[in-house]
Amino acid sequence: MRRRPILMLLLVLMLVAAACGGGDEDADGGGASEGGGGGGEGGGPITFWTTEELEDRVAVQREIISAFTEASGIEVELTPVAEDELPNLMIANAASGDLPDVVFHGLDFAAGWAEQGLIDPEAANAVVEELGRDTFSTPALELATVDDQVVSVPADGWGQLLVYRTDLFEEAGLEPPDTFERITAAAEALHDPDNDMSGITLATDPADVFTQQTFEALALANGCDMVDDSGAVTLGSPECAEAIEFFATLVNDYSPGGAQTVDTTRATYFAGQAAMVIWSPFILDEMAGLRDDALPTCPECEENPAFLAENSGMVGAISGGGAEPAQYGQVSYFGIGAEADVPAAQEFIRYLLTDGYVDWLSMAPEGKFPMRLGTAEEPETYVTQWQDLEAGVDSKAPLSEHYSQEVIDRLQEGVDSFERWGFGAGAGEQVARLYESLAVPQTLNDVAQGGLDPQQAAEQLASEVE
Repeated sequence: MRRRPILMLLLVLMLVAAACGGGDEDADGGGASEGGGGGGEGGGPITFWTTEELEDRVAVQREIISAFTEASGIEVELTPVAEDELPNLMIANAASGDLPDVVFHGLDFAAGWAEQGLIDPEAANAVVEELGRDTFSTPALELATVDDQVVSVPADGWGQLLVYRTDLFEEAGLEPPDTFERITAAAEALHDPDNDMSGITLATDPADVFTQQTFEALALANGCDMVDDSGAVTLGSPECAEAIEFFATLVNDYSPGGAQTVDTTRATYFAGQAAMVIWSPFILDEMAGLRDDALPTCPECEENPAFLAENSGMVGAISGGGAEPAQYGQVSYFGIGAEADVPAAQEFIRYLLTDGYVDWLSMAPEGKFPMRLGTAEEPETYVTQWQDLEAGVDSKAPLSEHYSQEVIDRLQEGVDSFERWGFGAGAGEQVARLYESLAVPQTLNDVAQGGLDPQQAAEQLASEVE
């Protein structure tokens, strides 16, 4: 695999550290220690880095760890890490030989860290094989596969949703907005700016990654990918130009003016001023009135805080111009550090995905759909238990209390159609750099402002990736 120059520098630093450490491999803090987190021959203790750093979620993780230690005798040191700081910390700790034994991380880092030698693909793949590949979501495995190995173990995930007002759709005789044609028809029919109603609200801010996530969901639906199976860049294709044109039409003709962000799109829909919104499922508990700092404010919501939950439908997989339905999916994983106490790390991950799994999902069930669906004996057990978990922050209730079984089923079915640009085709590292550059939201803004036509924009994005 190709390694970036910085990794050569890290390797030199690690070799120097090892040379300076002398021959005492058992000394505390030694860079050559097999355990990485201070462990021994498979008995721990081990370190666990997690981006689930909110206080209530840390408390749940400590309870899981306590139960694991009691059952296994292996101690686990929990280290909450801010998500935006995680990549730099991994690189810095690689230089000092102090990588975590287990790290909870997003899909964006899986392929890159495997290429850079920061995580151990063989150890992770072995856990997947032991638990049973058939018990995991197939897309979750494929998105993190490099050279026929699953480089990190799938933990949980969520799929981007198009949320729509079922009451308004029914009144207007509209079909669910699951195709470009139906989305356009609904946006046109329900757009009424004179009465503070937009056909749709979606992210447009050129400085917001959420804009790329929103567009990528529509691009995938139209068969527009970043690269093909051979790694050739395909962003300049007609399918991508069509997706850009569709996005720009929605923005210019049927959505609120000005730059729209993750917060303003939610606020507009919550105020009853948009018929549709593209958002993550983390909107579900808020839409049901279970979070005080993000309460729905529509006129009907004054008497019934859950009005929008009761009158909203969800579309996961969308189809563009004849393409197969696809849903943008964000999956998180348990990675095993390159210098880990492998047996102890593997045992901890096995516990997280068995006895501790439902507790793990309970931290935020609205955005933690199980990527391990069940066991060989009970193929749907974790999905079934997930449905009954209580969501919310200031108030708690199962999603099934506010959403129909049809909506819950739609959320489950979406897992089978999770897709992402580049992942699974060996281009995960390029995707991460594309996100960091903000080239996609900036280019989309140029199109919306009339500075580029859709085909020029598609070719410009292709050049950026190349």
